[in-house]
Amino acid sequence: MSAPVVIFTTSSDIEASVVMALLDSQGIESFRASGNTQAIWPMAVNALGPIRIAVPEPLAEEARRIIDSHREDVGSRVVRLRDEFEELQRRIEYRFRDRGLLEHALTHKSRAAEDASGGISDNESMEFLGDAVLGLVVADALFRQYPLYNEGQKSKIKASVVSTQSLARHAERLQLGDHLILGRGEEKTGGRFKQALLADAYEALIAALYLDGGLDAAQAFLLREMREALDTGAAPGFTQDFKSALQERLQALGAPLPEYRVAGESGPDHRKTFSVDVLVSGEVLGSASGKAKKEAEQEAARIALGNLDARPGARRHTGE
Repeated sequence: MSAPVVIFTTSSDIEASVVMALLDSQGIESFRASGNTQAIWPMAVNALGPIRIAVPEPLAEEARRIIDSHREDVGSRVVRLRDEFEELQRRIEYRFRDRGLLEHALTHKSRAAEDASGGISDNESMEFLGDAVLGLVVADALFRQYPLYNEGQKSKIKASVVSTQSLARHAERLQLGDHLILGRGEEKTGGRFKQALLADAYEALIAALYLDGGLDAAQAFLLREMREALDTGAAPGFTQDFKSALQERLQALGAPLPEYRVAGESGPDHRKTFSVDVLVSGEVLGSASGKAKKEAEQEAARIALGNLDARPGARRHTGE
């Protein structure tokens, strides 16, 4: 067999798969190669490093011709064969220099687990970094926007802005779920629509922006995304303690005090998501998830208050 020759290099696992499928459709067998062209796939490939596609030397010229014929010329510039993330980049108003970072941020652990080569890394480490960047940017914005608020007031606004529910809503608006790279099992169980998974991917996206464009790029994106949520912190009652409000409402109704129960936990140890139910006389009045139990309890209490208000006669009993 002739020595393989590298004919295409990319940082995208998706693009590598597209190129290999294209060559295969033309009857040309291709391989994923490391820096040593004698070493062929399967092998570990760094998810953030280059992926090289190689073919037997006699077929190299024809393989290059096939690839070139499927490129799209834009002026004097040649763009990628296929860009799965072009629309997403328009939505986030940022174009990545390293598209591999964006792909890494959107790769769920279920997809990495199915990769026999061990060359695909999931986005959990990027979630961890993104969470830290998000916290810094939001804390800085609150410090500047609400200089007269005390620590407790700013903490409550921050908890609302960075809650799982809030991040999932931002992810849904960006249609992030459409671009997630999932394993078959997660795909079948509706992973593209799970709030916790969307929130995690959103944080990983923040990390990708930070790694590709620095803190300025991540901050510009987040301030655009979070402006409305940050501004609502000035609204009367925004920093309300929903747990206290729920307790007062129940006492006015002559009902027992609420009970908060952890219904479940998910995620790695450093990025736990807690699901909490609030019960009154054994009845679940509200359920919510959050990165901390207190966050989830506050959100569950807020939902419970809304459910109480929706019940006939609730305001009459409270004297409202």
